[in-house]
Amino acid sequence: MRSSVTPAATEPRKDRFEWFYETLSSGLMPLTLSSRHTAHFRAKITDLDLGDVRLSTFAYSPVLGRRSLAHVRRGDPEQFQLALITHGAIRTSQRGTESVAARGSLVLTDTSRAMESESACADGLVKVVLLQIPRTNLLLGSDRVDCLLAREIHTSAGSAAILAGFLRTLLAHGPRCDPEELRGIGSIALDLATTCLAQQLGTPEQAPAEARAQEMLQRITRFIDNNLGDPDLTPQLIADRHGISLSSLYALFRDQPASVAAWIRQRRLERAHADLARRDLSGQPVQVIAARWGFPSATAFSRTFRESYGMTPTEHRAIALRVA
Repeated sequence: MRSSVTPAATEPRKDRFEWFYETLSSGLMPLTLSSRHTAHFRAKITDLDLGDVRLSTFAYSPVLGRRSLAHVRRGDPEQFQLALITHGAIRTSQRGTESVAARGSLVLTDTSRAMESESACADGLVKVVLLQIPRTNLLLGSDRVDCLLAREIHTSAGSAAILAGFLRTLLAHGPRCDPEELRGIGSIALDLATTCLAQQLGTPEQAPAEARAQEMLQRITRFIDNNLGDPDLTPQLIADRHGISLSSLYALFRDQPASVAAWIRQRRLERAHADLARRDLSGQPVQVIAARWGFPSATAFSRTFRESYGMTPTEHRAIALRVA
């Protein structure tokens, strides 16, 4: 789906429902839609790319949606989708559970399972904020999360209230953030969603130790990615920021392809490597790009870059810009 406001109002009235149907089927997931309001259908979709997760909003005339196993086989983004209902109500049925999520509530669904949803609104358009979370990024165990599917989650208190408030604030201010900011915000959104769902399952301490370790590892790698430009980013700083010991941090990376220090260095090199190939940054000196990604010493950067890529940063830039 496009990262922009996409109003059905730009379509001829008779085609607006078909536009909405096609946009959801091709950009969100295959499904079947029907509506009693096709003659006067209205809809608008906005989309915000947050890196690991995606935030979309939907405002539309009431519809009935069905996603069968045939639809799943045709196309599955393999996501958990967490919807915040901001106007109207939605009845959702999945995995033998059915509930009606009213305005202000959350409801979780799984794109890998058949489902049915029916929206209703007595005074205008149904409005939904949808957080799309890749299954691999929600480290709570799919067998445990299954019991939350199609259940109404109230947002009057606790982590659910914090998550709902965060999503509303993000909608108001996110479109004016740059892509780098949005990636960091996406990490926060994922952490809040994970905390909210873990709370619905019981206390966070009840999560399996392996899942908690994986969740911590993912949180740390996102922190590293969001702070690569800080030359003082060290294993000790990372451990301190996450409330764990240095030995615990090393243990988390024990089964990873690289140590934590090597991970930081590799991610910095990857970002610098990509920036050096950008034509719009060709006027920036190599040392400026190196410093942006946490390499204060141009000499050390050039040596490390050559060891990793078999050429100097200047040679890489010349080849990349010549090919582009």
